[in-house]
Amino acid sequence: MLAGALCAPAAASVPQVEIQTNGQGDDITVTASAEMLVDPHTAWAVITDYNHLAEFIPYMLSSRVVQRDADRVVIEQTGVFSFLFYRQPVQAQLSVVESPPRRVIARAVGGNLREMEGHYTLEKLPTGTVRLSYSARLVPDFAVPPVIGKVVVRTVLANQFSAMVKEIERRDAEKGR
Repeated sequence: MLAGALCAPAAASVPQVEIQTNGQGDDITVTASAEMLVDPHTAWAVITDYNHLAEFIPYMLSSRVVQRDADRVVIEQTGVFSFLFYRQPVQAQLSVVESPPRRVIARAVGGNLREMEGHYTLEKLPTGTVRLSYSARLVPDFAVPPVIGKVVVRTVLANQFSAMVKEIERRDAEKGR
C-alpha cells in the first residue's frame, strides 16, 4: 500500500510473491511480500485506492471509504472466503492509519472478524526495486473448518495479494515507465 525513477521497465520484472499462513486456536496469521520494479508512488496509490479495491481484488465484493480525517480512514469492505465447497461471507469495518508513503495499518472495528490487525509496508531497496510487505492477524467471528480453514485463508489472501501486485505493475506500466 511509494517514489523514485528506476532503470528497468516494470515489464522486465517478474515479482515472486511469497506468502505464509500459520494458525493457533482461532488465530490465523499471514505474511506476504513481493519485490517489483515500480515507482513507489504508484504502489502507494494502489494500496490506498480503497474505493476501487473491489475492481481488481478477487473475493472482495465492495470497498468504500465512509470517513476520512487526514491520515485516518474508516473503510467498509465485504467479501467472501471461498474454496471448493466452503463459502463464508466476510464483512469488515476497518480503522486505517496511513503513514505516507511507507505504511498502512488497519484494524477491524466492526463486522464478522472478531479481531483483525494488519499492515502494508513499502520499502525502496538499494537494487531499485520496491518491496511490498503485508502482515496480518485474523480471528474470525465464524466457524472455520479445521481441515481446510488455513488452506482457504491462504488461497484467498495469496490471490488477493497477487492481484494487488499485478495492479501496481499494470498502473506503473500505464505511466510509460
